Amino acid sequence: MFDVSQEPFLIVGLGNPGPNYERTRHNAGVMALHELLSHARPMPASLSAHKKSNTLIAETRLGDAKVVMAQLRCYMNLSGAPVRQLADFFKIPPTKVIVLFDDLELDFGKIKIATTGGDHGHNGLRSITKSLGAKDYVRASIGIGRPPGRMDVSSFVLKPFSKSEAQELPIICADMADEVERFVTTFER
Repeated sequence: MFDVSQEPFLIVGLGNPGPNYERTRHNAGVMALHELLSHARPMPASLSAHKKSNTLIAETRLGDAKVVMAQLRCYMNLSGAPVRQLADFFKIPPTKVIVLFDDLELDFGKIKIATTGGDHGHNGLRSITKSLGAKDYVRASIGIGRPPGRMDVSSFVLKPFSKSEAQELPIICADMADEVERFVTTFER
């Protein structure tokens, strides 16, 4: 679909597979990816199976930028291998890989895009960093806040958003989609 003179961006929404995890905090990256699909040209883009990486992808555009959007079919802590397979298949360097993920370090509803950084203790990012062999991929953080009181972090991220948070999610995901689109359309080689 793409002309090979310009490599696309790879945009990955992190989450866990299956209906049990669909509306949980850990799937904020997938939720934002689905919003981003509605920004694609032609609109909306839809995901289809990419057998070589066992992922769902859409090859499309955001503005004039070519993008491959991907939803992984594996659990969060195994994200690295399919991200690496997609990056290799489409010949995308780490600097053009964008990972949408839930971030405990940001207050609920805050978003942030960073071109460098660590894994914030996030198992999905840790797996991606290890598999890519690089830290210079783009991190698109969606704030989910810290667990209340002494609640275990893994219990918190695997719980659904509260009713009031769920009402705000469409706006947060739309804001993240706008920021990612702005990032890819203004990216300088």
